[in-house]
Amino acid sequence: MYAHQIMARKVLSTTPDSTILDAANIMLQHRVSGLPVVDRDGTLVGIITEGDFLHRSEIGTERKRNWLATFVLGPGKWAEDYVFEHGRKVSEIMTRAPVTVPEDASLTTVVELMEKNNVKRLPVVRGGKLVGIITRSNLLRTVASLARDVPAPTENDDHIRRRILDEIERNAWSPLGLTVIVRDGIVHLSGVITESRFRKAAIVAAENVPGVVEVHDHLCWGDSFSGYYLKSPEDQELEEKQAH
Repeated sequence: MYAHQIMARKVLSTTPDSTILDAANIMLQHRVSGLPVVDRDGTLVGIITEGDFLHRSEIGTERKRNWLATFVLGPGKWAEDYVFEHGRKVSEIMTRAPVTVPEDASLTTVVELMEKNNVKRLPVVRGGKLVGIITRSNLLRTVASLARDVPAPTENDDHIRRRILDEIERNAWSPLGLTVIVRDGIVHLSGVITESRFRKAAIVAAENVPGVVEVHDHLCWGDSFSGYYLKSPEDQELEEKQAH
């Protein structure tokens, strides 16, 4: 399998000129731990994550400095740290030139890059433009391990996947972080919904695409204000069976 076959196409992002307050609010509201940073034409220029908020002046967690470090690194490093700890714009604290993958990267490559660079997400790019994102999850690890022994999806599966994504994503009820995996016509829907009626709409949209054999629901329901999340009824039932 390849990156484009599991990536989320609708990606939450921010801009270099956005404030870190705006970026933090997006991350908190949507329960994501990182945001790609794109310029006006959609080119990926950086990424901002929870780790970039660890050493901040607002909470008194600036890096401690000593005379030896000053002697070795020079005052330039202090100036750099000061910007990182006090900056108000995303561009001032983001990680530039983040690790990325192309759409045709294999899942083995994706997992290796995540582990090698100790990152939880990989932006997917085409000609430098952000076209999707893959986040580390149990689903990713499961799919990556299966890909070694199970044939990759057929061209027809890829066609079905694109049809499902196009049908669902054009609606206001499209799940956040929608991921669609298709193999032999069997569809797995993942993502976050904020209202129960969105679940049935997404399932029906997938069922109506020609070539779909069955649809498995992995959409979790989430409340962006309380942070409360529920797994899909199908996944909850599976967990209960495994527990017994």
